[in-house]
Amino acid sequence: MRLIALLLLAIGTMATGTTVTSAPQQTAAAVRPPLLFREDWRLPKHEGAATDENTRFTPEVVTNERLEAKLYGAGSTPVRAAEHEGRVDLWTGLATSPVALTLRDKRNYLDLTGLARLRWIVRTNAIQTLYPVVKLADGTLAVGSRAISTDGEFVQVEIAFSGIKWYTLDPQKVVVMLEVKNPDLSKVDEVGLASLAPGGGHGIAGSANFSTVELFAKAVPR
Repeated sequence: MRLIALLLLAIGTMATGTTVTSAPQQTAAAVRPPLLFREDWRLPKHEGAATDENTRFTPEVVTNERLEAKLYGAGSTPVRAAEHEGRVDLWTGLATSPVALTLRDKRNYLDLTGLARLRWIVRTNAIQTLYPVVKLADGTLAVGSRAISTDGEFVQVEIAFSGIKWYTLDPQKVVVMLEVKNPDLSKVDEVGLASLAPGGGHGIAGSANFSTVELFAKAVPR
């Protein structure tokens, strides 16, 4: 009887033109990479009150022993550490050239593909604008087309690396050069932000502040 029922079902299916398909397979949802590193900065050791001169950027401002910070720009020497809103940040107001600030994981390259995100508390003054920067594994320093401006407020911004156009960045002049076609973001040496204008001094003049930073990305051992 069961055989007859199956034959009748098959005949009915052919007669009505119905096709039997299997249920579609579900793909795993994409998951954001975990926090790879965080940097909070600190003031360098100094005597007396903090000044523009005795709190200038040195390797000592980095609190995370896994990381090293780098400044690019011929006039970046005056970049200093300062305290705002209970945090320490790096301030570019006295820089005499454009400035790029990057972080390098001493043990790992960085995979910035997929859902990787750079989260940074920053402030820009007087229409200064920040742009993402990467140093590729082949040594190319590149700046991305995604612009960040906060109109004088400290704001936590989150940067996705997909859909960005990239351009070579001169490490001394920090000026934009030719487009970098299809850069390999799966193995990045350094990541950071760049201000493509010099500082304007104290007060509300053109400047940028780089406060607490977090990177959500996969690690690629060196």
